[in-house]
Amino acid sequence: MEAQTKQRATRKRNAKQSSKPKQSKTVGKAVDFPQIQMLEIGSVSPDPTQPRKTFDAQSLKQLAQSIAEHGVLQPITVRKSDDGYIIIMGERRFRAGKLAGLTTIPAMVRDYKDTEILEVQIIENLQRKDVEPTEEAEAIQFLLDRYEPGEIAKRLGRSENFIRQRIKLAGLIEGFKVFVRTGEMTISLAVAVALFEPEEQQLMLDSLEGDFQGHRIKRMIESRTYDLTKACFDVTDKTLVPKAGACTVCPFNAANQGNLFGEGKMVCTRTSCFENKKTKTFMKLLKTVKKEGLKLVPNISKYWVDEEHNQWFMAQMEKVGLEVHLTNELDILKEPVAPTMESIKEEHRHYEYTEEELAEFLDEALESFTEKKEAWDNATEHGFEEGILLDTVTYSTQAIYVKVREEDDGGSSGTKSLEKRKMAECTPEEQIIKINNRELRKKEIENNNQFKEAVDMIRDTNYIDRKKPLTTDEMVAISISLFENNIGFYSQRKHFKDFFGDDSRLSHDELVARFKANFKKETFHRLLRFLLTRQVHLGESNHTNDLTNLSFYGAMHSFFKDKITAIEEIYAERRQKRETRIKERIAVLEQQAKANED
Repeated sequence: MEAQTKQRATRKRNAKQSSKPKQSKTVGKAVDFPQIQMLEIGSVSPDPTQPRKTFDAQSLKQLAQSIAEHGVLQPITVRKSDDGYIIIMGERRFRAGKLAGLTTIPAMVRDYKDTEILEVQIIENLQRKDVEPTEEAEAIQFLLDRYEPGEIAKRLGRSENFIRQRIKLAGLIEGFKVFVRTGEMTISLAVAVALFEPEEQQLMLDSLEGDFQGHRIKRMIESRTYDLTKACFDVTDKTLVPKAGACTVCPFNAANQGNLFGEGKMVCTRTSCFENKKTKTFMKLLKTVKKEGLKLVPNISKYWVDEEHNQWFMAQMEKVGLEVHLTNELDILKEPVAPTMESIKEEHRHYEYTEEELAEFLDEALESFTEKKEAWDNATEHGFEEGILLDTVTYSTQAIYVKVREEDDGGSSGTKSLEKRKMAECTPEEQIIKINNRELRKKEIENNNQFKEAVDMIRDTNYIDRKKPLTTDEMVAISISLFENNIGFYSQRKHFKDFFGDDSRLSHDELVARFKANFKKETFHRLLRFLLTRQVHLGESNHTNDLTNLSFYGAMHSFFKDKITAIEEIYAERRQKRETRIKERIAVLEQQAKANED
C-alpha cells in the first residue's frame, strides 16, 4: 500500500513537470520528461543488444524479496517496439520483478535513436557496482568512439586511470577473459596481459594448456616486458623505426596506459619492436665506430664465444671490417666511480660489519679509486686507445680504454690464437681441441637449461601443498639454502664455522653428499633459530612485521622468562614514574583552570 502511494505521488509530481523541457545529463540534449506508466510485465522484453550480459543470481533474489515487500521504487525506462516495449534501463529490476510475481511494472516510455539507446544503457550500467569487468571494458571501449577518456571518466564518476585500464582490458583475448569472469585472474594481471598484442597473448595462453597459473603468467610478462629507462636507444627518437615512432608516445608503452607497472613507469610490451630498435641501434653503432676509428669490444669471453647470439655479433662486426677480440684477450679500463659510505654499505649489505670496519673498507676503496683514476686519465700514454664496451644482451654501451694484451711465447698464446681461428684454418689436432671445447660448453648450457626446466615444472605442481612432514633431503636443501643466502660471511665464521667441514678438495656434489650423510635435525633448527633472531624489526613497529615481532617476543618468553621480565620491570618502573609526574602536572593545571573560571 505504501509503495502504491509513493508511485501515485511520483506520477502526480511528474505530471506537473511533463510540459517543461529538461536537460538530460546522460545524453547531453533537451528531452521531454515522460510520465510514469504501469505496463503489463508480459509486454516488456529485454534488449538483445544490451551490453550487460551477466546478473548475479543471489543479488537478483534479494532484490525480488525487496520488491515483493515494497514494490518497484524506481521505474524502468523502455522504448516502444512492434510487439510491445523494449527495456533501455532497468533490466535487473525487470528480472527481479518477474521473480517476485509482478504482473505490472512502473516504466517511463522514451523515444531514442538506436545509438542514443546503447549509450544510455552503457552509462547506466557502468554506474552500478556489480558490472562484470570484461563487459565494463567493452562498454567503455564503445564510448571511446565518441568521447576522450577524460570525458568518460567525468560521466562515470571514475578516475581517468581507471578508464584507461578498462580500455586496455578490452583488448584481452577471449581465452584470458574467461579467467577474469571466473574470478581466477585479477584485474591488474589481466590488464598487464592485455598490453601485449593478440598474437603474443595467444602464445602465452597456449603455454598454459587450459589451466590458469598466475605465477607462470607473471613470469611470462616479466620475460616479455622491457624497462625503457634502461633502453640502449633514445626513447624520444621517432626516426629510429619510423613506423613505430617514439617510445614516449607509443600505445605499447605502459606509461601511456595508466598506472599499470607503477606511477609513470615506462615499460615496453611490444617485443618485436623493442628488439628491432635494439638491432637498428647496433647497426648504427657499427657505422659510427668504423667512421671514427674506435675499437668496439663485445662483452664476450672465451667461455661464451660459441653461443648463437654472440656468434651473430662477431659476424656483423666482421662484415663491416671490424676486428673482433674476446674480453679475456684485452686489458680494459672503465672510468672509475668515487666510492661513498653508502656504496660500501650496499656492497657489504649481506655481512655484519661494524662502522669501524666499514670505514676501513671505504679508505681502501678510496685508495684504489685514486689509482684507477690516474690510470684512466693517462690511459693513452700507456698504449690504450678509446673504445666502446657493448653488452650483447641489452645492447647498452660504455666508454672504455682498451689495449690488446701482450701474449707470451708460451702455450697460452697458442691457445688464444686457436680460439680465434676458424675451424677450416686449424690442423686436425687443433680441430679436435676446438670440438671438445665446444662440446664441453654446450653441456654446461644444457645442464643449466635442464635445471631451469625442472624447477619451472616443480613450481607449476602442487608441491607446496604436500601435507607430509619434511624429508631429510628437503631439510638438507633448506639448510644449505639458508646458509648460502641468509647467513652473512661474518656470521658463517662465527656461528657455523664447520658447516661443510674443512676439506676444500671435495667437489660440490661431494660436499652436499657428505653434508647429507652427517645431517642432524639440530643443524636445521639452529639455522632457523638464527634466522628468527634476524627477522624481527628493531625500532618502531610497522605494518610489515607487527606479527613477526609479537610472535618472536612470545616465543622467547619460554626460554628467557626471567631476563625478559627483568627488562620489562625496568621499563615499567620508568613508565610509572613518568605517569606519576604527568598526573601531578595535570592536577596543577586543572587547579589553575578552575581558579581562572572563579
